[in-house]
Amino acid sequence: MSRPDVIFLLGPTASGKTALATALYQRLNAELISVDSALIYRGMNIGTAKPTAAELKLAPHHLLDIRDPAQSYSAADFRADALRLIAQIQHRGNIPVLVGGTMLYFKALLEGISPLPEADVAVRQQLEQEAAVKGWAQMHQQLAQVDPVSAARIHPNDPQRISRALEVHRITGQSLTALTANKGEPFAYPVHQFAIAPDDRAVLHQRIAERFMLMLQQGFEQEVSQLKQRADLHLDLPSMRCVGYRQMWQYLDGECSHEQMVERGIAATRQLAKRQLTWLRSWPDLTWLSS
Repeated sequence: MSRPDVIFLLGPTASGKTALATALYQRLNAELISVDSALIYRGMNIGTAKPTAAELKLAPHHLLDIRDPAQSYSAADFRADALRLIAQIQHRGNIPVLVGGTMLYFKALLEGISPLPEADVAVRQQLEQEAAVKGWAQMHQQLAQVDPVSAARIHPNDPQRISRALEVHRITGQSLTALTANKGEPFAYPVHQFAIAPDDRAVLHQRIAERFMLMLQQGFEQEVSQLKQRADLHLDLPSMRCVGYRQMWQYLDGECSHEQMVERGIAATRQLAKRQLTWLRSWPDLTWLSS
């Protein structure tokens, strides 16, 4: 393989991305950039399967532990950080290797991102109150009236994206579709893209279950218990919507049994992997690797 300017390494959760990225780091003049919306948070190490201190000593990653769990971090923030790092890494004569499973971040980096308004707490609370009365199916119908393109793309059972699309319309008076039509400059670097995943989906499911059980052994419950003690953290934050954290939080609140928490945590992780694979199946110019 000729040495490309930039390497992308994508894949679903538990597919072996970190191990492959470490191998690339050790064999190339490379620097690793994490493309993961969960690994950015400090104090969230076990449930996010963040590389261990030993792994990071072998292969350091940029963009780990850059936000407190109470803070927000958008795809636009990632794009700005990644472009800055890529330029710096190339200036040092090294190859940027971007590794992770947050497909929205990769997409934003490749295609550019639209200038959307920041979240408005008051508008978001108003939407949540409406949804509590009407239900999200009716909110989805409301979205179809003001932004049929987004409504066709967003599943009626996806309250987070329904809420965001309606929020954008209420803040700006324009549809999310109209605002995202202008994404700015696309990615300017030559890139070689790889995706890694097991050939058999059952193997991935087994790895997900085994990794979740390992997280429990490593102290995942204690990690979430410490986060719950903070008055500024709650389940509506993006950090606490990371797979596993919501389920553990609900268990600690007594909303489900330990067995139910494990089942729900594994199921949520499998659903995440399914969404990631759905993204990747339609991803252009991708070379698949079997793990």
